[in-house]
Order: sequence, then structure tokens, then C-alpha cells
Amino acid sequence: METVRSEGDIADGVPEIRGNRQIQCDVLVALAECRNHRKWFAGFAEPYLGNSPIEIGSGLGDYARQWIPLVSSFTATDADPAMLLELKHQMSAYPQVTVRQVTLPSTERAEHSCLIAYNVLEHIDDHVEALRSMARLVRRGGYVVLVCPAFPFAMSPVDIATGHVRRYTKRSMRAALTSAGLDVVDVRYANSVGLLCYYAFTSLLRRTPAEGGTMTFYDRLVVPVVRFLERIVARPPFGQSVLAIARIPANGDQGIPIASA
Repeated sequence: METVRSEGDIADGVPEIRGNRQIQCDVLVALAECRNHRKWFAGFAEPYLGNSPIEIGSGLGDYARQWIPLVSSFTATDADPAMLLELKHQMSAYPQVTVRQVTLPSTERAEHSCLIAYNVLEHIDDHVEALRSMARLVRRGGYVVLVCPAFPFAMSPVDIATGHVRRYTKRSMRAALTSAGLDVVDVRYANSVGLLCYYAFTSLLRRTPAEGGTMTFYDRLVVPVVRFLERIVARPPFGQSVLAIARIPANGDQGIPIASA
């Protein structure tokens, strides 16, 4: 078993974290209350985890806690040194978890069974190189599971404040994955009603997600209904998020330097 460790946690020359840190923190705290949404989205990655996944951008560890019981070892990461300290505290109860700093793009190599990055790629200018970096952290035949905000028209003041540089469509996500040399397994939209609610709340009303109130109402009453509907219509024509599943080429011939299996 691996233990939570600090070596190499806080590196020199970390890129500046863009956006308003206070708003970023407020949004993370608000999202931490959304238990139904978290369980729903955590389930998207579960079939691909393998025994030793790594999560990029673990934040406060909310998603990590959903996956840790399912694996032998888990690596939780963040790029923000301040967030990393809180993440270490949150993960201290889990002996199979390693907490460390990872910034993308990077040249680091590893052989994790899967890489999960929820709401990370939209923060990175060179997202294709970031995807190549992700691929180098996963063994051949392993998976990359991404969730990113969908549809450029929904780019709001909240997106800007939280450091987003883009929102995706299925087409733009597929193009980025292909350019990075990954094999696309699936790309689809998720949380259809969420897109409409998010656009109205952040772009029309120009409000920021906060604890309680609207977020609690949405998570408790709306999310279970939307989740049920999307079990029936598994591929809604739009959604608040783009879900992408990609695979590291087994033969290593896609232009990605892959660590040996």
C-alpha cells in the first residue's frame, strides 16, 4: 500500500493559476454539496479505473472519495499549491492514496491504469499537448476519462472567473483527442437540463453558484430526474458537459511517447 506523501508535492515554477481564486473556491465548496450530481458523474469513470488510476485536478477530493474504495491505489493531484495542502489533509485518512502536484503540460511518465480529469482541460491553453501529457501517465491500453463544460455559447462570467479558456462540443473534443494521438472510445453530452439551467443562472441572471439555495434544490430535485431520463436517452443532443473516453494506443504508434507496459 502507498501512503500519502509530500515529496515533490510543491514544485518550483508552477504556472500561474488563472481566474479569481475566491470564486474558484466558492464554486468548489458549492459543488461539494451536490452529492447526487457527483455520484452520477463519478459513475462514468468507474468501468475504466483499473487498479491504479490517477486523477488530475482533484480539488477538495470529492470525486476521489467516490473512486478510492474501488481500486488498490489512487493518486490524487492538483496544480495549485494552496489547494494541494487542503487535498493532503482531506486524503490523510486513506492509506492507499498518494497526493502530489501535477501541472500540465509536462514530460512526466508513469504507468497508471487510467487517468481521470474532470473540469480540467478547459483551463489549459495548449489542450492537445496537455492530452499528450496525460497519455504519458497511462500505460498502453489504459484509459483517459474527461469531463469538460460544453458549448461555447454558454461561456459566462463564471467561466471566466474560474479560469476557463474554452467550452467544448463533441466535435472539438474529438478533434483534440485525435490530434493528441489518442484512440477515441466515446464522446457524448451529459446533463442536458443542466445546460439550460447553467446558461440561465450564469449568463442571463449573471449569478455565481453558491452553497445552499438554488444548488441544493437543483441537486436534490432536478438531478435525479435528469439522470433517470438520460438512462432512457443515453445520448442527449446537448448537455452541460462533454464526457469523453479515450484509450492509449496499445501499439504505441500514434505519436505519443508511451511508457513501456
